[in-house]
Amino acid sequence: MSESDLALIRRCVHEGRLLWTYHVNMRLRQRRVSRSLVTESVDSYRIIEQYPRSHTSRYLPSCLVRAEHHGEMIHILFALDREGDTVRVITVYRPDPAEWDADFLRRKKP
Repeated sequence: MSESDLALIRRCVHEGRLLWTYHVNMRLRQRRVSRSLVTESVDSYRIIEQYPRSHTSRYLPSCLVRAEHHGEMIHILFALDREGDTVRVITVYRPDPAEWDADFLRRKKP
């Protein structure tokens, strides 16, 4: 499932089939992350968590993606609208090293 999800995400990003939520637009400014960082890091995307149904994405399945571009690491939460052939960017953040392993792929155990 994750390979087809990753292919959908990458294709939608390459084709500009992205919907940017109000929430993510606010967070990008607050966190000083640019949209270009999200789109230009597309070839480094790696799904690290999957959520079959998410309350944050209006019940669409979602994927948390790790991305890196020019040494900057970010996590992106995408909601997958397979029927509409788009992805929604729900939120973007720089992962906290205190909460994630060294590669930012797995959450640390509490």
